[in-house]
Amino acid sequence: MMAKIVSVDENSAQNNPNQGSREKRMATAEQLVLELTIPEHRENALLDLSKKREFFQDLAPMLWHSFGTIAALLQEIVSIYPMLSPPTLTAGASNRVCNALALLQCVASHPDTRTLFLNAHIPLYLYPFLNTVSKTRPFEYLRLTSLGVIGALVKVDDTDVINFLLSTEIIPLCLRTMEMGSELSKTVATFIVQKILLDDVGLAYICATAERFFAVGQVLATMVSSLAEQPSVRLLKHIIRCYLRLSENQRACEALKNCLPDILRDATFSNCLREDPATRRWLTQLIVNVSNGGTSQRVPSLQGGPLSGVDRLMSSQQSM
Repeated sequence: MMAKIVSVDENSAQNNPNQGSREKRMATAEQLVLELTIPEHRENALLDLSKKREFFQDLAPMLWHSFGTIAALLQEIVSIYPMLSPPTLTAGASNRVCNALALLQCVASHPDTRTLFLNAHIPLYLYPFLNTVSKTRPFEYLRLTSLGVIGALVKVDDTDVINFLLSTEIIPLCLRTMEMGSELSKTVATFIVQKILLDDVGLAYICATAERFFAVGQVLATMVSSLAEQPSVRLLKHIIRCYLRLSENQRACEALKNCLPDILRDATFSNCLREDPATRRWLTQLIVNVSNGGTSQRVPSLQGGPLSGVDRLMSSQQSM
């Protein structure tokens, strides 16, 4: 009987099952990325890659540097623009483009491709989706997934990202979602505004004019009022963090003396925040700052709490 000839690679894979598994996953990823550029195979490739993207190491550089791949993803995005107005977007079309957006989120998240992603101004392709007003499920899913891409950019503290976003209309687009989106999309949009405010450049930008400050303040106040009826801890914590950051600007803090919602000063949200000590500290510090015109000392351990659960929010969008 003829003995089976085993190659060096096969022998290595047999001796190291983990390596063999990684090589198999890489081969699968490479094949799926290739299929993105083949129109008749693209839909299935989008679905498979978006579902399994966490298992493919360095998928983002592969997507970015593979010939024609980013162009194929942008083609998917642009193809549904005509369905936005009048609103004729179907669930199938929404799911398909959201799979493409999930891959762009992967590119936006990766340190080796984030700057390239920004320099190509790819976030601008998503803005028409944030400018929609339909509250139907396909549009809401599209808004939320688009916000996930922007959220992935701001998760990493990078002033270059903030400068880019401030050069676009991201603030009014986020404010629109904060006014009319679902609780989940409101939360991610508020997180984006929070991250912009936490950067010194972002805080200075929003507090530079009364119009910008009051546009943000009015939307925050409206959300606070609605949360008194339907509480959401995850949304409330981002709202309070935005207010706290605004209170660290002297002019904004003076304005907050008159426009900070009264229900943040009383015990309206005491039960809601009972299990969230970090947000309770933020709220306490906010009230102290506003009462003293921003000149008070900080509440001890204010900076110790987590800033956001946006990772959980953005992963949950895939199950909507």
